[in-house]
Amino acid sequence: MPALPPTPVIRPYRPADRAAVADVCVRTALNGGDSRARYPDERLMPALFAEPYSHFDPDLAFVLDDGTGRAVGYIVGTADTERFVEDFRRTWIPRLADRYPAPAATEPPRTPTEEMIRLLHHPERMLVPELAGHPAHLHIDLLPPWQGRGHGRRLMHTFLDALRGQGVQAVHLGMVTVNTAARAFYDRLGFREIPVADAGPLTYLGRSTTVG
Repeated sequence: MPALPPTPVIRPYRPADRAAVADVCVRTALNGGDSRARYPDERLMPALFAEPYSHFDPDLAFVLDDGTGRAVGYIVGTADTERFVEDFRRTWIPRLADRYPAPAATEPPRTPTEEMIRLLHHPERMLVPELAGHPAHLHIDLLPPWQGRGHGRRLMHTFLDALRGQGVQAVHLGMVTVNTAARAFYDRLGFREIPVADAGPLTYLGRSTTVG
């Protein structure tokens, strides 16, 4: 009798998932696609958008396990953006300062990598007044073969349940406006646009943590 294929499951993040989560981040960080050509340093994007969350808020980090133990998607975030920014400034940036020194304030970034390093050293960009009513925020990514199969919705509901269990009532995210596929996904999950002045290339979306 042939063996059944592995069954994918959503489970809490484990430290052993770090490399797989970083790989997912890198392969989806450019508007949902592979970012390696644009950001050759494969440690940079995870250092901004994945690893600090599993470090500071491990109770809010979940992965899609392909059934063999390998993470092929994840959702991470924080219950308190203000506290996260403080932690990022105080302890995360010093961990990375040797690899990614702070750019000179007077010199504009010359490459996409330099633009990301500038963001790394300015976590206060996450403190947007219009988002105060949505104190939590998140990042979610799945490898392309695992998209469109309901796994993203399940990851999101798992995350929202965890936030609600911590007493958090609303969450936001920032997405690159041109990523229309991601916007359609978030719209289906009940996220709605939050008007933000001077949002640049981003669109901010929010919703309550109540799963209906």
